[in-house]
Amino acid sequence: MNPEDFRKHAHELVEWMADYMENIESYPVKSQVTPGEIFSKIPDKPPLKPESFDSLMKDMDNIIMPGMSHWQSPNFFAYFPANVSPPSILAEILISGIGAQCMIWETSPAAAELEEKMMIWLRDLILLPPEFEGVIQDSASTATLTAILTAREKATTFSVNENGVSQAGKLRVYCSEQTHSSTEKAVKISGIGRKNLVKIPVKSDFSMDAAKLKQAIDRDLKDGYIPVCVIATLGTTGTTAVDPLRAIGEICSKSGIHLHVDAAMAGTALILPEFQWMLDGREYIDSFVFNPHKWMFTNFDCSAYFVKDATSLIKTFEILPEYLKTRTRGKVNDYRDWGVPMGRRFRALKLWSVIRSYGVEGLREKVNEHIRIASSLSEMILAEDDFEILAPVVLSVVCFRYKPSGYTEDRINQINEKLNHTLNDSGKIYLTHTVLNGKYTLRMVTAQTNVTMAHVEKAWSLIRETARSAIHL
Repeated sequence: MNPEDFRKHAHELVEWMADYMENIESYPVKSQVTPGEIFSKIPDKPPLKPESFDSLMKDMDNIIMPGMSHWQSPNFFAYFPANVSPPSILAEILISGIGAQCMIWETSPAAAELEEKMMIWLRDLILLPPEFEGVIQDSASTATLTAILTAREKATTFSVNENGVSQAGKLRVYCSEQTHSSTEKAVKISGIGRKNLVKIPVKSDFSMDAAKLKQAIDRDLKDGYIPVCVIATLGTTGTTAVDPLRAIGEICSKSGIHLHVDAAMAGTALILPEFQWMLDGREYIDSFVFNPHKWMFTNFDCSAYFVKDATSLIKTFEILPEYLKTRTRGKVNDYRDWGVPMGRRFRALKLWSVIRSYGVEGLREKVNEHIRIASSLSEMILAEDDFEILAPVVLSVVCFRYKPSGYTEDRINQINEKLNHTLNDSGKIYLTHTVLNGKYTLRMVTAQTNVTMAHVEKAWSLIRETARSAIHL
């Protein structure tokens, strides 16, 4: 593709993207294809001769788009927000065009220094203490793995990296029963092992029971285990429950245990002064993560990871082959030493673009509106005798179910599962579910970039109508 063709097709792609954003509500929110349908339409072998970009775009429209679920639709209420915004998309184009490998300061000084400044901006926006330093990871899953590996090394005086985990003693990690599955995956990868992940019971609001955490740690210390790390969550995936940070932090502080806080989605709400209560006990935090690529309108991937002790983080991950030695080492941040991968994208550019385009006031206004919409939705649900709320509505997630009278719990679960599938198969909205206290629970997330109260009211009307006919299906 020569420069003229590139320029032509690039302009066409901008038009395609703008049309997509304008018309996104015309697509089924959840893809309607069956397993293997897209695969069967793609040739079994690659072309021998070059094909035109026009032919690729034709297949994009006819083959790929029918197999896409549309996360940017304001009728997408499933899972969690994975938001984009025009300034983020434009910055991503610049990132791709520049194509820099930002593994160390030398390979792109502007990328390293912009990332350092953006982490300061975010740290100060969410009011983390000034001693925290930040780095952009690709996901909260990677950040949690990074935290557990760092905690493992600190707890074993950095011996596991040298000698292996078999000589480290009996290591333990603690989280609540509602903690994200990435913690379990990280414990497996770290060599600590799933059997050494202690899941602490939760209270009625689905937050960690700190008293039960203390009991578990005391019991393990008595039995010769080494507590390595506690994962506290601000905004659990299922219900956005908020763990009691101060109570957990005091326990960790007394026993010298690394406290990692996973605020992947909910962390964005910390830009609102009225949600700073979630960070009560921040002085006990050792590491903290939240995802601008969830609720701060910055497209994936962009996960903000903060540490109080960057020296321990770097000591855990640094390795210095001859080809990476530079004259600036020790004078700058070489972010390849701040996590698992060596290769790094210029993620800070899109974060810079989003924050400057919205401004702090614009970000706060949008996040606050999403929370207000969830509150209004919960009021509409509570007004119906045959629906019930199953968890406190803390942020922008509402957990509820249809509960017609005269049916057993098992039958009500079946009805709600059928309701969920019927709604999603309609293509009009997309919901996901969880199970709370044995109850099949519908989750509705009101945090998509462009969602409005009108979208939620329309969705709620559809849910009510479908539910009241679902029991007859």
